[in-house]
Amino acid sequence: MFSKAESKKLRQQFWTSFGIVFRRKWLLYNTGIKELELKFTFNRKFAQVSIDVIDEDPLIREYYFEKLLSLKKILTTEYLPNSIFEEEYELPEGKVISRVYVQLDGVSIHNRNQWPEAMKFLNDNMEQMEAFFVEYKDLFR
Repeated sequence: MFSKAESKKLRQQFWTSFGIVFRRKWLLYNTGIKELELKFTFNRKFAQVSIDVIDEDPLIREYYFEKLLSLKKILTTEYLPNSIFEEEYELPEGKVISRVYVQLDGVSIHNRNQWPEAMKFLNDNMEQMEAFFVEYKDLFR
């Protein structure tokens, strides 16, 4: 078990290492659409790449999520076949968002031996998620 300080240090080391190994400017929060973010998540249980609909208004979230659903076949056949669509995804802090994601289970940010696998997963899947987003971005405006 790790203390909060040790856990924080490991997370910082992982993301610094990831940035060194995969030198690239990611879209992430700067999608140009304030309601949509592309995200990396890596914690003690899984690694995840996602498109998040972050607006607090359920009607706005539903509007963007339906647009994502309309592109589901394209996303799953041409980019990320294992994509999961969740209209109501609850974050650890209790906030509800809509999320489309791919996930690698059974990896932990606390296990350095799993970092290479998680880094490759995050990089490969974010490249695909970004390619999809860039191609269909205009449909979200």
